Amino acid sequence: MSDNPFKKLAGQTVVYGLGTMLPRLLNYLLVPLYVRVFVPEIYGQFTELYAYIALLLALLTYGMETTFFRHAQGDNFSKVYGTIMSAILTTTGVFVAAIVSLHPFLADLINYSGKEVYVLFTGLIVAVDAITAVPFCVLRKNDKAGRFSLIKIINVCTNVGCNLLFLVAIPDVSTRLANQWFGPQAGLLTWVFISNLVACLVNVAMLLPEFRQIKLQCDWTLLKKLLSYALPIMLINLIGMVNEVADKIVIRYMVADKATAMTQLGIYGANYKLAVLMTIFVQMFRFASEPFFFNKAKDRNSPQLFADVMKYFVICGLLIFLGVTLYIDLFGYFIGSRGSEYREGLAIVPIVLIANLFYGIVFNLSIWFKLNKKTVYGTIITAIGAAVTLGCLVGLVPVIGYWGAAIAHLACYTVMMVVSYLWGQRWLAKQRGREKSDDMQLVEPIPYDTRRMLAYMALAILLAAVSLSLRPESPLLRYGLNTLYLLAFAAIVILTERKSSKATAQR
Repeated sequence: MSDNPFKKLAGQTVVYGLGTMLPRLLNYLLVPLYVRVFVPEIYGQFTELYAYIALLLALLTYGMETTFFRHAQGDNFSKVYGTIMSAILTTTGVFVAAIVSLHPFLADLINYSGKEVYVLFTGLIVAVDAITAVPFCVLRKNDKAGRFSLIKIINVCTNVGCNLLFLVAIPDVSTRLANQWFGPQAGLLTWVFISNLVACLVNVAMLLPEFRQIKLQCDWTLLKKLLSYALPIMLINLIGMVNEVADKIVIRYMVADKATAMTQLGIYGANYKLAVLMTIFVQMFRFASEPFFFNKAKDRNSPQLFADVMKYFVICGLLIFLGVTLYIDLFGYFIGSRGSEYREGLAIVPIVLIANLFYGIVFNLSIWFKLNKKTVYGTIITAIGAAVTLGCLVGLVPVIGYWGAAIAHLACYTVMMVVSYLWGQRWLAKQRGREKSDDMQLVEPIPYDTRRMLAYMALAILLAAVSLSLRPESPLLRYGLNTLYLLAFAAIVILTERKSSKATAQR
């Protein structure tokens, strides 16, 4: 079997992709259902509450996923796993008690009076996701990518099946039961949350072997050590979630026309979903690459290896950007036929795609502080991004609506990418020549091929701009030209990389 690290990373990425990409694609099939069942105002509520789920999940897992990978090595596995899960189960239990007791008050706080059940189910979904987060990490650490993928696929199939049952097969019955059980303002949207909660509970059932490995314990010395590493990661995740979901929470409060606030949020949320292919790619890469980076950190040639990984990541991301942007009209049918109110937001999709690609680059760049236990630097970089996000949201959303939210995403990750690259390379340059250790696993700058990556980005954006500017009336001609643009980009990249490989081999 080949020891080529790229083949192993690519193989793991593909397998994790089955557990990430296929479920997300199946979930993506719910978008056409939702936009046809719910008007934009109701879909806006869905978008907002799921933004809260992402934010709360980052809080309840408080950086313990990355901490698990960093510390659960060798004989320490059982002790670290038990201590982490003891902490998470305790804090999640407190959270559930608070949600059950306070959800009517919280619903009033975020303007969901009469729909308190939405807040209750939101909290329960977060709680179940939190207690399964580290058991999923156990599967990743043990290279059980196949089982990881299987559980994810069954989870989303359960979710999709329940949605189809409640929203399509028996919508009248579902509406009547929601009104009877949860109040007159609780409609079909209630069953979207119930479907998700059922799917989360299926995760718990399928992860029982991992839960049985837990030996509940409270080693305060170890817990303090784990928390000292995890809390900066938690801050990074929390602030990162601000970058990811703040727009979906604040749009309703910041748009100039309050009467259309939730409608704008619904349109924005549906079109944001069209960037799902880039999101999936980044997510599946993260699942595969995080253990990969830690495992390869002590290799002598790790800096060049990490640089090559970044380059190929960017190339793949740009192909996805072009694939969606050049055929945006076809993707648009997922959020409604021509004339649909949702389709007016299609123009923001290329902006969101590039923003998500830059987010993936930021994740790649983060290895310099993660491998060297300098996670506080990551917190600072993410905080800078959050400041950019909030500044853009405050300055732009009242003026240009959800367009301001899309631009805020792009501005945030552009700034984070530049700051992380410059700061990381400068910091690593100062470490050059030091011996690698448990605390210092990366001790020289990573030789990223920034010039070539920027050239590829410029070419992809140029081709997308040409396509969006020159739009023949004939669909056949339009898609024919767009296919040529995509093939031209791929050919230029392949020829350039082959030429570079030959030049390297001759040295």
